[in-house]
Amino acid sequence: MQTEPLPRRRGTRRPRRRQTGILWLATLNLLVGPVAADPIIDQIEAARRAYQAGDNAVAIQALNFAVAAIEAQQTEAQLALFPDPLPGWSADTAQAEMAGLAAMLTGKVLRRTYRYGATGAEVQITISANSPFLGVMSSLMQMPMLLQADPSTSLYSFGGHRGILKQEADSSELSLMVGSNLLLQLKGSGGADKDILEAYLQAIDIPALEAALTK
Repeated sequence: MQTEPLPRRRGTRRPRRRQTGILWLATLNLLVGPVAADPIIDQIEAARRAYQAGDNAVAIQALNFAVAAIEAQQTEAQLALFPDPLPGWSADTAQAEMAGLAAMLTGKVLRRTYRYGATGAEVQITISANSPFLGVMSSLMQMPMLLQADPSTSLYSFGGHRGILKQEADSSELSLMVGSNLLLQLKGSGGADKDILEAYLQAIDIPALEAALTK
């Protein structure tokens, strides 16, 4: 007695295209790995959990870590706004001199030094932001009679911003107020004169700098 072959059950085999897609996703996960977590968000969440659990000390520590990390990100972006060296010049790594609680008293100070090896000329650019002492500089620029005692000092303006220019035999200094909370200072020595300072000043993206440091 012959038995009839059993009919093939439909739907027992997965379509080849779907299998290929699943294998591709699995391979991609192995290559990429898990998405890196944001350490700042992690610390904020840790602070929330600690606060809800009544552990205020841990919550404060986690929040302080998050604040410090955010400030570090801000500073890194701000330091990137220093101009590149002029042709033939070199530059040191830009530095931030104040951060954290100290910045509340003195403001944030960023600095970078540029050098021209052929002549020994040097230019130092200093950016001061949100310092309570900037009001003194702003007042000085609004009272020209205070500058008359020093013949090497004169009023200066650039791009609608007011400033002070000081020129001596082998050095020059240019100070420029941007709004009321940002001061640019360019100091030239070793033969770096007004023209060189202005070349560096023109290379600074002042609107971007103001937005990054005062807003």
